[in-house]
Amino acid sequence: MTMEGDARAERRLTALLTCAMAFSMLQLFLLGALGPRLVDELGISPTVLGLTTTIGFGTAAVLSPSGGRVVDRIGPRRSLVLLLLVSSAALALIGAAPGAGLLLGAVALGGLPQALANPATNKAVLAAVPPERRGAVTGTKQSGVQLGAFAAGLPLAALAGGIGWQGAVWTAAGTALLTGLWAWRALPADPPAPPAPGGRPSLVPRGVIAWLAVFSLFLGCGIASVNTYLALFGTRELGLGPTAAGALVAVLGVAGIAGRVGWSRAARPGRAEWLPGFLAAGAVGAALLLAAAGAVAPVAWLGAAAVGVFAVAGNAVSMVLVLQRAAPGRAGQDSALVAAGFFTGFAVGPPLFGLLAESGRYGTGWLLVAAEFATASAVALAWARRDRAPIPVKAS
Repeated sequence: MTMEGDARAERRLTALLTCAMAFSMLQLFLLGALGPRLVDELGISPTVLGLTTTIGFGTAAVLSPSGGRVVDRIGPRRSLVLLLLVSSAALALIGAAPGAGLLLGAVALGGLPQALANPATNKAVLAAVPPERRGAVTGTKQSGVQLGAFAAGLPLAALAGGIGWQGAVWTAAGTALLTGLWAWRALPADPPAPPAPGGRPSLVPRGVIAWLAVFSLFLGCGIASVNTYLALFGTRELGLGPTAAGALVAVLGVAGIAGRVGWSRAARPGRAEWLPGFLAAGAVGAALLLAAAGAVAPVAWLGAAAVGVFAVAGNAVSMVLVLQRAAPGRAGQDSALVAAGFFTGFAVGPPLFGLLAESGRYGTGWLLVAAEFATASAVALAWARRDRAPIPVKAS
């Protein structure tokens, strides 16, 4: 294949992986962007809205270690097709939900695509992309998550204003199904499954993977709270209409795309180790801007953009570090263990914020988010200093 042909193949693969990442979490961005409509039309409370995120990411956190092993065994093509088909089914069920019960069940089903997303896409990058291009491709495909946030916050939220929120969710379900068919036709066949390992693989992260999992837990707490409650904050506290509040989520999504692509390209060995801590520190400022928006409403738009540029980008850089540091043959498993920490944070953060939102204490909630980001920064910087510290030489 010519260099031009290789570049085209890489662009197609990157586009497909970006779409897969978008659909893996689209349901939860939709629930956040459509939150004001769901609260009004289904009669669910803000606490139940936060519970959707807890159930979705709690399921993903539990399934992630097994999902990583599955990806390592069956290969990225089968894993990506499964991810997209289950995403389509979960979205269709959300659109059909008459109340909180089925809604929460559909969200739980959507935890499986989340568990498969990082291991499957990372495995595809390792298999098909040369080392010098992996950072750029990883940053772009990780930006798919924020592409999902943009799609939920602007076009799908606007579509919901015309055909109802159920119609918007069903449109997303059909698109996920078509993307699954594209993945089946476009990706090369998976290689034969490797021999089963002799012992049971460890589910306990170690070394850099353990540090990244703890960093991702606190980062996920903060990001999930923003994703879930930003639109509701816009309508309840800032006086925005549902479509304008959804646009806040879209701003976060666009900024997150730029942040993930830009910072991942910069995450070269020697620099990548320090970026998560610095990005989480920047996210502290973003959360403080949201806290200030209660007094100066336009600041909320700056805060939403800053969450995307700093906090959301921190997750992408952590995945670049996984690819740089993963043990041979364990890319799927190591990706899944770091993702499990991130998903655990997504499960824990929104209920804590929801207790404050229920009583209208959004300002205190954003300060809680700032504290979560500050903890993530401290963990990441502590690891970076430890990782760069010289190893003492023993006297002979």
